[in-house]
Amino acid sequence: MKIRNKSALIISILIPLAVGSMSALFSGNMLSYSILDKPAFSPPGFIFPIVWTILYILMGISSYIVYSSNSPNKPKALLIYGIQLFFNFCWSIIFFGLDLYLFAFIWLIALIFIIIIMIRQFYIVSPLAAYLQIPYLIWCIFAAYLNFSIFILN
Repeated sequence: MKIRNKSALIISILIPLAVGSMSALFSGNMLSYSILDKPAFSPPGFIFPIVWTILYILMGISSYIVYSSNSPNKPKALLIYGIQLFFNFCWSIIFFGLDLYLFAFIWLIALIFIIIIMIRQFYIVSPLAAYLQIPYLIWCIFAAYLNFSIFILN
């Protein structure tokens, strides 16, 4: 991957980081996670911001690769990327801010399908951009397991 425009790369990384930060801010008290009944494979709370920061950086790099391409599929891929960012932004608010665990699970399932579509669109533009999204997809599938389990247990 050759970086042609460093400022575009930085902006591409800052966008998902800002979306994640704003979502956390609007979600209210995420400390409520610590008092929930959680499934056996639930990681400690401090793991989430670390993982999400890595995933948002990968998202930004991936979107930069697509943005920098000359592919005619670039606009569609970036549109799907924006849609998944919106769904990502809303999930924390639904789960942590509103405590709507079942609705958050349904929202997360929709997000997973959008991520799959995004990966397919990114692959058309750049296989590398698509591969960088695989950890995000896996994490969201794991998050769906946690979300549904928390719904059942609480």
